Amino acid sequence: MKVLVIGGGAREHALCRSLSLDPDVTALHCAPGNAGIAEVAEVHPVDALDGAAVVALAEALGAELVVVGPEAPLVAGVADAVRERGIPVFGPSAEAARLEGSKAFAKDVMAAANVPTARAYVCTTPEEIDAALDAFGAPYVVKDDGLAAGKGVVVTGDVAAAREHALACGRVVIEEFLDGPEVSLFAVTDGETVVPLQPAQDFKRALDGDEGPNTGGMGAYSPLPWADPKLVDEVLQSVLQPTVDELRRRGTPFSGLLYAGLAITSRGVRVIEFNARFGDPETQVVLARLKTPLAGLLHAAGTGTLATFPPLRWSDGAAVTVVVASHNYPGTPRTGDVIEGLPAVDALDDAYVLHAGTAHDAEGRVVSAGGRVLSVTATGPDLATARERAYEGVALVRLDGSHHRTDIAERAAASAARP
Repeated sequence: MKVLVIGGGAREHALCRSLSLDPDVTALHCAPGNAGIAEVAEVHPVDALDGAAVVALAEALGAELVVVGPEAPLVAGVADAVRERGIPVFGPSAEAARLEGSKAFAKDVMAAANVPTARAYVCTTPEEIDAALDAFGAPYVVKDDGLAAGKGVVVTGDVAAAREHALACGRVVIEEFLDGPEVSLFAVTDGETVVPLQPAQDFKRALDGDEGPNTGGMGAYSPLPWADPKLVDEVLQSVLQPTVDELRRRGTPFSGLLYAGLAITSRGVRVIEFNARFGDPETQVVLARLKTPLAGLLHAAGTGTLATFPPLRWSDGAAVTVVVASHNYPGTPRTGDVIEGLPAVDALDDAYVLHAGTAHDAEGRVVSAGGRVLSVTATGPDLATARERAYEGVALVRLDGSHHRTDIAERAAASAARP
């Protein structure tokens, strides 16, 4: 199978790495890719938001499967353009991707499907914003209705800060705060059959102890030793299948990756948000544990044959990923700094680098080119070992001004180690 992956972040590097290890993949391409992806796939320049350009590239390469990684091309209808040309594609239509592209649309779908989620108001005026903030009280949860690259959500006890963010968003969703730990659960679906993957937990705040501003994610781990063993089945029945069924009922079937961000509250599981694609950095740890070859799974979703796909196989071990971010992230990041130590990480056992915001400079050196620069992913027989290996790798990376969290999976590893 010839596969073309669209995107250029750590999620796409994780996808390309897994696809490169799949014996059924005879040719692997990525557009636009990054410095790390170029080591496992042939990279091509493309405007990822231009459906016609993506189709032209796919046809020129003879691609038999196109995997659309990021949310913006999905919302822009890139998967539709590929699908219309008869090429199997992993990724939902623009209409179905509104599940991520509009928080208000997602709330409407959940209400129709009886999916448990936070109570919320959709606001467009200062008066509606003030009324909603007053109705729920602190802590305030304010979400930009549209795409915001993982940084459109503010959770704060400061009503002035909440109001300021809400006013800056235009259309905004204000909702009740959900207590309890958060879980990310991915599911592959062809619009009818839903195949859940293993759950993961990510770390959104920039600093240790869940302090600092929200980011796109500073690290993740899987499995979750503290989670109820029945959690995946419960979420499949109460959240994932009803949502997929409701979108199909509306005539806009969702085919691709459905991501449920969940809160395990004192009142049960509640959906925080949906995404229409693999999440970063959770993809790094989930795919690190998936033993089933990836291409066949994604192709089955793209061709409507998931019902006959064999059960997924998983590693019994654990995976941890730690994100190395550039100076000033999640503010305006500094770019162009040389990254050193990458070969030393690759020389480690059971640890590797997945590139996010990287590029090659004029001298061929790998340099920073974004906020989240790379992630070090490691596996091991248990969380403590995987965590130790991940941080061993991070210690070898040299990037001026960079920062990372030191507490990824720390509490989970400690709890799993207790008798």
